[in-house]
Amino acid sequence: FCCMVMRIHIDCNGCYRKVRRALIDIQELDTHLIEKKQGRVSVWGRFIPQDIAIKIRKKTNRRVEILEIQEFSINNNEQQQMIMSHEDQKPLISSWNLEANQNHMITSSCVTCT
Repeated sequence: FCCMVMRIHIDCNGCYRKVRRALIDIQELDTHLIEKKQGRVSVWGRFIPQDIAIKIRKKTNRRVEILEIQEFSINNNEQQQMIMSHEDQKPLISSWNLEANQNHMITSSCVTCT
């Protein structure tokens, strides 16, 4: 299980939509967070980080710089608990309240993965 932070230049709403569509189309990703003003994109899921960066680069035609990669190992008992707890939760991101929940989402997502 990985958590990866990348830097992608997002200059306008069109760039934002292009990056968002590319992330939604990638099957290996569980969730993502796009920080438009900072140009940072955080993704969570089961993937090989370099492969995801290459896929995003090809789909968006934008330079992708990997800033941080965190890998987590999950044993079977913790994995079952995570699956059960995620089924009951609502989506983490709401478009109107993205900046207010930004720090909470990053810590809550990565902490629950460990």
